[in-house]
Amino acid sequence: MKTPRIVIVGAGFGGLQTAQSLANSGADVCLVDRNNYHTFVPLLYQVATSQLEPEYIAYPIRTIVRRFSAKRHQDKPKTRFLLAEVQRIDFSAQIVETDRCAIAYDFLVLATGSKTQYLGVTGASEYAFPMRTLAEAVRLRNQILTCLEQASQESDPALRQQLLTFTIVGGGATGVEMAGALIEMLRGKFRRDYPTLDLQQVKLIVVQSGDRLLAELPKKLGVYTYKKLRHLGVEIHLQTRVSQVTKESVHLQNNEVIPTATVIWTAGLEANSPQTSEDISTDKKEKFVVHPTLQLLEQPNVYAIGDLAYLEQNSKPLAGVAPEALQQGVAVARNIQQQLRGKSPKPFSYFNKGRLAIIGCYSGVGKIGNFAFTGFLAWLMWLGVHWVYLPGYRSRLVVLLSWIYTYLLGDRAVRLILPI
Repeated sequence: MKTPRIVIVGAGFGGLQTAQSLANSGADVCLVDRNNYHTFVPLLYQVATSQLEPEYIAYPIRTIVRRFSAKRHQDKPKTRFLLAEVQRIDFSAQIVETDRCAIAYDFLVLATGSKTQYLGVTGASEYAFPMRTLAEAVRLRNQILTCLEQASQESDPALRQQLLTFTIVGGGATGVEMAGALIEMLRGKFRRDYPTLDLQQVKLIVVQSGDRLLAELPKKLGVYTYKKLRHLGVEIHLQTRVSQVTKESVHLQNNEVIPTATVIWTAGLEANSPQTSEDISTDKKEKFVVHPTLQLLEQPNVYAIGDLAYLEQNSKPLAGVAPEALQQGVAVARNIQQQLRGKSPKPFSYFNKGRLAIIGCYSGVGKIGNFAFTGFLAWLMWLGVHWVYLPGYRSRLVVLLSWIYTYLLGDRAVRLILPI
């Protein structure tokens, strides 16, 4: 009897969880990703703000696969990893075409995640700094440190102010996290590194198109976040859209021009959809529309999860956060095993354990069930939850030590401007 082959494209939260849940299924599982490491995306902003080394939040995929492979079933195929870039998926032939080889599949799980969406803003893709990958986080860190170095030598007050103005486009969780982390960074011992520079001149601006920050959380938490950031010195523009980004400035739709050397783009994401041989039903942000079972509408043996999948629950689309992807990975693995046994797959139901967002400066917001809370408790819970989910004991240890160093001494250890 032929051993079924399951191909999983993408080694993010959802893809890894799917592979782990299928490790002892007896199927031949092939996990494909263009990188040989898994990036812990929620901590990218800490790499960008000199708090963590890039390798602390990147973990080798082969090490992860080795640990959850079926060790007790040596006669059965194990999960394997393939480093490759997926170029096209041929549904009729059931083949995943990559830059290395072609892989046949019986079942396919698409977990390719998301990419930055620039919303048609002129110059944004050329001059703004996104933060979705490890390389982008390092590039942003280089930019921030370079601006400080150049400002410390700049005699022209206008050019110095431009270098010291950091504009964040987008007031969601990532934008808020970035704003808080920059405040912590510049208010700490960094100022001692630049004795000729008055870091009080630093301007930190958040531009948000909506009428409040953290729109995915209850309104009172967004209001708390707004007041907290304003108290910390952040300039916030609500109900304001960006019309153009240049190398020296950001233009708003109300005709205001902000001279700035650094525009950090956290305004939008869209599905990182693979090229397919046949048209697939899509919805908002190019996400693949799926059945409640997470199967594609047109392909019963193909599943989409995480940021790639569009699925509504309680008349609202799922948000695409990491906990959803993890639960979907488990559900897809169960459904594939159901199909292998000749049974029908079951609908996916997301259990929302709550949402947390960190503001920085020992403050955060959170909602668990009907209970909303703010301040130090939310900040501590955010750190604790993300520390637990970080893969690898060594990574957890060094991240914990880095956090202790940062918050007890008020310093940032990562000061290197690296070529990328």
